[in-house]
Amino acid sequence: MSVHPLHSASSDAVWQAKVHLAGALRLAVLDGFEEGIDNHFTMCVPGREDAYLVLPFGKHWSEARASDMMVFNEAGETLEGEGVVELSAQCIHAPLHRLTGAKVVLHTHQPWATALNMLQDNRLLPASQTAAFFHNRIAYDHTYTGLAKTLREGERLAAIMQDKQVLFMKNHGVVTVGHSVAQAYRRLYKLEKACHTQLLAMGSGQPLQVLSEEVIAEVLQRAPADRHPVAERERLYFEAMLRVLDRVNPGYAD
Repeated sequence: MSVHPLHSASSDAVWQAKVHLAGALRLAVLDGFEEGIDNHFTMCVPGREDAYLVLPFGKHWSEARASDMMVFNEAGETLEGEGVVELSAQCIHAPLHRLTGAKVVLHTHQPWATALNMLQDNRLLPASQTAAFFHNRIAYDHTYTGLAKTLREGERLAAIMQDKQVLFMKNHGVVTVGHSVAQAYRRLYKLEKACHTQLLAMGSGQPLQVLSEEVIAEVLQRAPADRHPVAERERLYFEAMLRVLDRVNPGYAD
């Protein structure tokens, strides 16, 4: 079984970024977040702010490999690898990277988060511990404008998102961002769990018991004695999931 520790020093940061991005794509299939060859995960090429890694359009996420990753720029030009960047990936992701400063941008139509975004009131409510971690960290785009065809759409979304961790796209899907693939993917995973449980609870027909602001503040401010701060939890989670992939769908690091 191969091991890819996130905390180890790497002689090739670009290769490690490709491995993590390919791993996240395969994890999205395992978690039921993908739509075959559609949607996109992108990451800034380490050391650059104007070039982005993406899986070439046409490959299923379950077969993503580090060696497949291509590099593109905001003009839609292929700088490295084979393939042409899909138009909506160029138009949504490149401006989000440039204007929000996010190193990683993950966009999906994952079922429970998208289902919540189909409702007139699509707010994720802090009615569970998991949801509380997203309190005041979600931006909401209430205007679906159709398929992204120009960079202006990504710029519009970036203006809405600003410094938030998550973007809810009404009638569309979600975006999470992060400084690393581990951080952004764990946010995506936790988000889907929170949306899932909220919709299940709403299905009971009973009113939701929303947490108080005091309790939410306590959840967001972990005690100093916490043995595993958030950054370490992100790393440990992603390393654990890569080990799962090594068992059930190896080859992403090729």
